[in-house]
Amino acid sequence: MTTILESLIERFPVLACCKDDIFNSFKLIERCYENGGKLLVCGNGGSAADADHIVGELMKGFLLPRKIEAQNEILSHLQGGLPAISLCAHSGLITAFSNDCDFEYIFAQQVYAYSLNNKNDVLLALSTSGNSVNVVKAVQTANEIGINSVAVTGKNDSKLSQTATACVKLPETETYKIQELTLPVYHCLCAMLEKRFFG
Repeated sequence: MTTILESLIERFPVLACCKDDIFNSFKLIERCYENGGKLLVCGNGGSAADADHIVGELMKGFLLPRKIEAQNEILSHLQGGLPAISLCAHSGLITAFSNDCDFEYIFAQQVYAYSLNNKNDVLLALSTSGNSVNVVKAVQTANEIGINSVAVTGKNDSKLSQTATACVKLPETETYKIQELTLPVYHCLCAMLEKRFFG
């Protein structure tokens, strides 16, 4: 796993300041999967797209094939997956809850419903500012029900950096520059997790 992280730093030297936080985040998610948990991912806008992307890398083969050795015709067409859910992907739920209740709590509602009875879950919260209200409330809910959270934000101190279990503070302040560094960081996390469980 450290080889993958070292490769990330070689390709993106600006991320050297985040190396320990990236590794600590990996360890939290690794422990989640070791103990039968799942990863919940949320964010707004570009971060919502990143949430969906992350789930795609975890739920099927990313860099490794993850073939299932099975005689069964159905299973032989499938791949090993790491359970992950994008909290941004449920348009019916999001619009219903926003209309009937409060959009600021849409991710919090899902964290509560998915993870109240599984303390091994982890929430991955993406916000370039670190202050997106609905993402912050999701992390606060994670804290309330006793699950760990990992935040990925920009370099400034923020509500997420203060409340998440672990935080990767990317060394940029402009939104698009933070987004440009977010992708290689989560690709690194996904690659390390894949190697750990399927390598």
